[in-house]
Amino acid sequence: MILQKPINENLELLARQVVEGFIIGLHKSPFHGFSVEFAEHRLYNPGDPLRHIDWRVFGRTDKLFIKRYEEETNLRCCLVVDTSTSMQFPQDDKKMSKLQFSCVAAASLLQLLKRQLDAAALALFDGQVNYFSQCRSANSHYRLLTNELQNTLNYTSENKTTNTAAALHLIAEQMHKRSLIVIFSDMMDDTDNVEELFSALQHLRYNKHEVILFHVMDGLQEIEFEFENRPYEFVDMETGDRVKLQPQQIKEQYVSRMREFQLMVANRCHQYQVDRIAVDLTKPVDQVLHSFLMKRNKLM
Repeated sequence: MILQKPINENLELLARQVVEGFIIGLHKSPFHGFSVEFAEHRLYNPGDPLRHIDWRVFGRTDKLFIKRYEEETNLRCCLVVDTSTSMQFPQDDKKMSKLQFSCVAAASLLQLLKRQLDAAALALFDGQVNYFSQCRSANSHYRLLTNELQNTLNYTSENKTTNTAAALHLIAEQMHKRSLIVIFSDMMDDTDNVEELFSALQHLRYNKHEVILFHVMDGLQEIEFEFENRPYEFVDMETGDRVKLQPQQIKEQYVSRMREFQLMVANRCHQYQVDRIAVDLTKPVDQVLHSFLMKRNKLM
């Protein structure tokens, strides 16, 4: 299945089809064992599972030790979706917007988590957090979250700015147990908030959360600045500021600055051990998720 065009159909059914399309290729859960946190060693006793033996310690001491774990529970995952006005780009009848991509991808991950009997939460934010659910695993809860994403799918607004940092700080404080935090955002925050944004990501990591960032951009227009060679009026979707210009006059400078921005985000994410997935809207949702989950599946 290829999902690139704008969608108006049932999101739960669509997400189920996406998951069924790639789950066959997964030999095990891509999130299996995430919430099992090492605590200490103890001496091996006959009958203990061999898989818990720490063979590295055995190699150093010639004694058998078992790894003890702090907890062995199902995964807790919070899906965080940026709903600011910039996420409604591109407004094109022929392809999905960044927000639509994020909603379909988030709903697909919900389906995957549901199959694994894991607990999920959902947060929607722009300049503030507008929706933040509890983390639960009941079927009714999953229907509620999918319905919330369905309502957000074709959400339109004007001049809704972004405050990603405040949203992530709130989530870091509210998710009391170690969790997987999956963020969908274009990272188009105010330049004055860049340091605070990465401080918020660091806050999540400091609280022992694993963080995955789906950095959603339109590769053709937002990154490569591919426009016809004619005058345009460009409008900042979050502030409403307007500027008239001919794209070819600034294309080289724009592309250079955008690549610097992409590289900066990638480097800072690497620094804070945040798994950044660069998403180009020219690629369909199922292809992006399949590549990510297959890679993760091999690493587990």
